[in-house]
Order: sequence, then C-alpha cells, then structure tokens
Amino acid sequence: MFSKNLFKEILRVAFSSIRSNLLRTTLTVFIIAFGIMALVGILTAIDSIKGSISNQFRSMGANTISIVNRDSRVNVGGRVERYRSIEYRDAMSFKKEFKFPALVSISTLASQIATVKYKSKKTNPNIPVVGSDENYLITSGYEVNTGRNFSINDISSNAHVVIIGSGLVNDLFLKEENPLDKVISIGNGKYKIIGILKEKGSSFGSTGDKICILPITSVRQYFSRPNMNFNISILPNDSKLLKAAINEAEGIFRVIRKLRSFENNNFSIETSDSLSNLLIKNIKYVTIAATIIGIITLLGAAIGLMNIMLVSVTERTREIGIRKAIGAKAETIRRQFLYESIIIGQLGGFLGIILGILIGNVVSLITNGIFIIPWLWILGGTLLCFIVGLVSGLFPAIKASKLDPIISLRYE
Repeated sequence: MFSKNLFKEILRVAFSSIRSNLLRTTLTVFIIAFGIMALVGILTAIDSIKGSISNQFRSMGANTISIVNRDSRVNVGGRVERYRSIEYRDAMSFKKEFKFPALVSISTLASQIATVKYKSKKTNPNIPVVGSDENYLITSGYEVNTGRNFSINDISSNAHVVIIGSGLVNDLFLKEENPLDKVISIGNGKYKIIGILKEKGSSFGSTGDKICILPITSVRQYFSRPNMNFNISILPNDSKLLKAAINEAEGIFRVIRKLRSFENNNFSIETSDSLSNLLIKNIKYVTIAATIIGIITLLGAAIGLMNIMLVSVTERTREIGIRKAIGAKAETIRRQFLYESIIIGQLGGFLGIILGILIGNVVSLITNGIFIIPWLWILGGTLLCFIVGLVSGLFPAIKASKLDPIISLRYE
C-alpha cells in the first residue's frame, strides 16, 4: 500500500534531484515556460482585445440600430445592384413616420479633413466634422461633460454652435482656460462652443476625442456636396424590443424608398452588436494560429524534457541499483522519476503563465485594451504542463523501474 510517508519521501528525493541538477532543470523549465508564455500571452492579449471591441461598440450604443447606405456595387443573385444614398428628405420622412417607442437621430459626416482654429492655434487637417440633430449624442453613446447638447431650436434655426471632443480642448486652449462660449473656426465658418464631450478614447482607426459636432442644418448649408449621404440611428426605449424595432424600421424605410415587394433593400440595417461580433469572429483565426504555435512549442519542450529525464536515468543508474538493493520497489522508482518530470513541468508552467499574463496585458495596454486575468487559460496551461510532465516522464520512469539492481550496481 502506498503510504503518506512514502509519498513525502519520494517528493523529497525528487526535489533533491532537481536541485542537484539545477542548470539542466532551469533550462528545461525555461523551455516549457516559453511555450506556455507564447500560448497564454497571445491568448490573453486576444481576449483583452475582444473585451475592448465589445466595450467600444457598447459605448456606441449596444442597442442602437443604424440604417446606412452601401455606396458600392454588389452582386445579388447574379444581378449587379447599387445601393442608393440616403437623402436628407428620406431621413426626415423616416424620423417623422417612425412611431415606434424609440429615439431617432439623423447624422452625416461633413468632413474628415477639417482644420479647427482658435486665435493663433490650429489643429492638423484631420478633424472629423459630424452634422447631427438633438438626439445624436444619446444614440451614439456620447456624453456631455460640460455645457449642453443641441436644442431643437438650435437645429431649426441653423445656429452657429458646436460641441467638441475633449481632445480638441487640449490642442486649442490653455489648461486654465474655459472653452465654453469661445468662438472657433471650422473651415470657413465660425461657431460658438456650447458643449464639451466626455473622454471616449480612440478605437478602430478613429480620431476618438478629436471631433466637432455641428447642427445638421448648418452642415447642409456650409458643407453641402452632391449625393450627400445621411445615417439614421434608432435607440429603442426597451432593449427587448430591438428585433421588433428592426422589422418596423425596415418596413417603413422600404415604403419611403418606394420599393416593391419583390425588390431587395437598397439600404442596410446594422446593429453595433453585429459589427462587434463580426470583428470578434475574424479574431478567432488568430486565436487558432496562436494555439497551434503554443502547442508546437510545448511539443518541443516535451521532447526536451523527456530527453533530459532519460539522461538523468542513465546518470543515476548506480543510485537506482542501490535503492533497489535496499528494498525499493519498481513502483517507487517509477513514481520518483515521474514526480520529478511533473514538478519540472509545473514549475515551467507557473513561470510561463506569469510571463504570459504580463506580456499579454502589456500588448493589451498598448492597443488600448483592458487588463484581464485569463482564468480559463491559466487552468488550461496548468493542465497542459501536467500532461507534458506526465508524458515526458512516463517512458524514462518505466525504464528506470525496470533496471536490474545487480547490473545497476556495477554501472560506472
């Protein structure tokens, strides 16, 4: 029967053997740690980026529905169709006729290369200018930090007012200066600042907090261009009504577009969740590639560990013979070498998991992700290292347990 005292003794001998071959053990531990570090590190970074994608789209309004134009030629059933721009009158008709319990906003991108000036200071010509109505901030997930949102009167009277992102405050104004009620130049027009947005951050190549939002009527007057396209955003009062809102919006907009029953939509309806899910779906291929790389590295580590354990068996042949001569059973010898292999594997796994979490979260911080502790990958890494240690040590342990004690005692 395998006693508790015998278990402790085998562990003690295993740790003693590991300490006596410190250099070899350290190299093996680092080989295993590198494999686990690659696996856990890459997958931690990917999980963090997934969380960041979800959060970014959630900040855009998790339950927001967007009716947008697909300004390109698409092949539908062998036919080439062109999606038509959403005109202002179409958007306004929809806002008027959509009686569903939801908030509707209309917006358009006036420019992506605007230069904003205040006195002697000016920005680079890369500032996006958005034209919007009074509901845009809510449906887009923006919040006003100081000042106010547009009023209905601002929109109807074509007021020369602007809401700016916090990034522009840092570029145009002194630290102690209050930007509210200051007049800035955007293109050829001058606008009074009535609101400053809360910091939102940059994501997916956007300029984040460096943005100007103007009344949509002002944009139509001063940034007008042919085939100007407008977006419609819908935020249902209850998230449970999301699908019903999509169906209602599609039906109404088809009527506005004068589409017949057999004609396909010449517009697209999207939700922020569908966009984030699409990006996350594409990331899964990176996850698969990272997993394969980590497993290949661990396979190399397993071969290295097995080789080292075989060398250890050869070097300790005389020691094995002495142990057998004084009564050690084959099972005890087998357990000793197996425990040594598993301990080395777990040490490598522990080091690799720590390094992997650190490296993964450093990458996450660089890419504006979130800090996470990947418990699933920690458990998976521990299990993998246990399997590596078990598989690598099994053959050497069996070989050691089968050595003849007489021949082993004569081994030099």
